[in-house]
This record gives sequence, structure tokens and C-alpha cells, in this order.
Amino acid sequence: MNYYQQKITRNLLGRNYYLYFAILLTIAITIGSLIPIENSIVTQVKVSDKFVHTFAYCLLTLSWLFTYKLKIKKFRISLIILAVIFSYGIIIEILQEVLTDYRQADFFDMLANLVGILIASILFKLIFQRN
Repeated sequence: MNYYQQKITRNLLGRNYYLYFAILLTIAITIGSLIPIENSIVTQVKVSDKFVHTFAYCLLTLSWLFTYKLKIKKFRISLIILAVIFSYGIIIEILQEVLTDYRQADFFDMLANLVGILIASILFKLIFQRN
């Protein structure tokens, strides 16, 4: 392997684990949002659906903020990330209504998603961007 191939491999496998985690979490939330929930852990443990939404979107937002943490110093980048994740949540709710007959779109789910996004944004600012 030559120098450039090693450098590319190291960059792809070494530093992008935040990206891999963010992508994996996005896929997991998409699948979890579109499958039936009859026998899921949410129904077995009796956890509030809105808490699950808030927690999931908080983790999702943190994962994407970490992925771009070096570029996050620019307010515009973090605002774009937050807007894209909120839009993703709206799209998931629409897909639940359109693609499934066992899930429905819910305004309060979107509100819980927004709360999770805002909590993540505040946590990220408070903890990881102290000047």
C-alpha cells in the first residue's frame, strides 16, 4: 500500500467512527419507526412513546453534531444539522402514515423529536464548545 492509500484508509476507518455511528443510528431509527410496535421493547417496558422520541432524537442529533464537531464552530452548520434532523423526523412521521397501516403520524411525536433536538443542541453547546 502506498502512502496515499494508507492515509485514505486511516482517515476512512480511523477518524470517522462518529459518522458510522450517526449513519447506523439514523438507519436504526428509520427501521424502528416503520416496523410494528406490538412486541417491541417500548410496549414491554411501558416506556412513554414521547420519551422514546425525545431520547432517540437527542442521541441522533448529538451523533451528527459530533460527526461535524470540527466544523460546528460555524453557527450555520449546526443550524443546518438541526433543521435536517427535524425534517427527517417529519418525513418519518409522513412515511408512517403513508406506508403503514399500523402506525400513524402524530404531531406530538414531532414535538417530542424537536424537544430531543433542542436538548442535544444545548448539551453540545454547554459541554463541548466552551471557549
